[in-house]
Amino acid sequence: MGLGEIADGLVRGIESMGVALARPFSESVIRLGVTGLSRAGKTVFITSLVANLMNRERMVQLVAAANGSIRAVYLQPQPDDTVPRFDYETNLAALTSSKPHWPESTRAISELRLSIKVQPRGFLSGLSGPKVVHLDIVDYPGEWLLDLSLMSLSYTDWSLATLARIESRKSAQAFLEEVSGFDARAKFDEVAAQHLARSFTNYLRQARAAGFSDCTPGRFLLPGELDGSPVLTFAPLPHPGTASRGSFWREMERRFDAYKSQVVKPFFRRHFSRIDRQVVLVDVLSAIHDGPAAVEDMRRAMADILGAFHPGVNSFLSRFLGGVRVEKILFAATKADHLHHSQHPRLTAIMQALVRDARDRADYAGASTAAMSIAAIRATIEDTITRDGQKLDCVRGTLLESGKQVALYPGELPDDPNQLLNPARAGAEKWLDSDFKFMNFAPPVLHLKPGEGPPHIRLDKAAEFLIGDRLR
Repeated sequence: MGLGEIADGLVRGIESMGVALARPFSESVIRLGVTGLSRAGKTVFITSLVANLMNRERMVQLVAAANGSIRAVYLQPQPDDTVPRFDYETNLAALTSSKPHWPESTRAISELRLSIKVQPRGFLSGLSGPKVVHLDIVDYPGEWLLDLSLMSLSYTDWSLATLARIESRKSAQAFLEEVSGFDARAKFDEVAAQHLARSFTNYLRQARAAGFSDCTPGRFLLPGELDGSPVLTFAPLPHPGTASRGSFWREMERRFDAYKSQVVKPFFRRHFSRIDRQVVLVDVLSAIHDGPAAVEDMRRAMADILGAFHPGVNSFLSRFLGGVRVEKILFAATKADHLHHSQHPRLTAIMQALVRDARDRADYAGASTAAMSIAAIRATIEDTITRDGQKLDCVRGTLLESGKQVALYPGELPDDPNQLLNPARAGAEKWLDSDFKFMNFAPPVLHLKPGEGPPHIRLDKAAEFLIGDRLR
């Protein structure tokens, strides 16, 4: 570690200490990070959480809402002037219009401040007036968080691991054909580099559409203002053995290192290292629908993601997170409304099993963790149908693609999560004993009474875990 990094770490450590010392003498602030992989429902989660905190009739499992401690909740300007504001109003309008539709998904970091006025309860409550708790919600793509795993890899390691991992995937064959036999020792050519980067990006898009989670580098899928820049113009290549300065390999290696130092590292320093509480949203049902390979890929990706929440003494993260640690982490399997409530405990058990190793590390580090199944917006109602003389618990809703009303019985999730995880680890191509089918439902037409937020499943329980202790 160089002197610059040491000095940088000391400065950030002093800044973190200053924030910690100042908090008892100022209004309380909770920085809640919301992330997840594609299709997990981050935008809907934040929109429904804010709407239900402002209109709390459905928040019965949030203790401060149920007992009346929360006196008022209102939006305020966010503290970070250079971070885009989360577009709560537009997203809520999309969900509550006469022709509702799902809002646009997360494509960059954004933030929203919600201020909560609370009257403390208990023996000394009469001696103190209301307090204000600011909830700063930070929304960022899970694809960016996956880049964490790149920080400990060299370009050589990343190239070898990536090419080996995607070798059997149909979506990768076009890219693999291009790099097969590619002479990485040849003189670097920008046009050829751009072509390879586009080909690799096309693979990543197809892989994400097929349900794979390990789609790094994440900014290739969500480039923002970096689109077309050299820092996003590289790709994995077979190792050439030796390569001289000015060669294709050396330039790709330089750009990979620049991606880590100029894109990934600043993001974690500026945003991630300041988060107090974190929710990780996971579309487990879609992964199950896509098959064993998608489930195993999600398990590995979750391990990479959750490594961010336990810096550890020997972790490379400790060099630039300044010792800051997330206090509470919630792992939430979304779209629980796609299942009858009788299967929710099984979905929760699968969620727990998917993140068990990384979750145990977080628990050991002192973070409080929980796993549950939720639906930020309930898009279905429960029903029972009879098929071949057998009664089946199902859900009924409007299909997103066709607009038709359907009753869905997706199949029975196993009591033991290992019945899914073991075949996934073993490389099974399909589920042998079961067939799981999950559909995309459109948001319901809402008829909300005064004081009501959108209908949900256990969003109030999630809020109690994440912020309930700070509202007492």
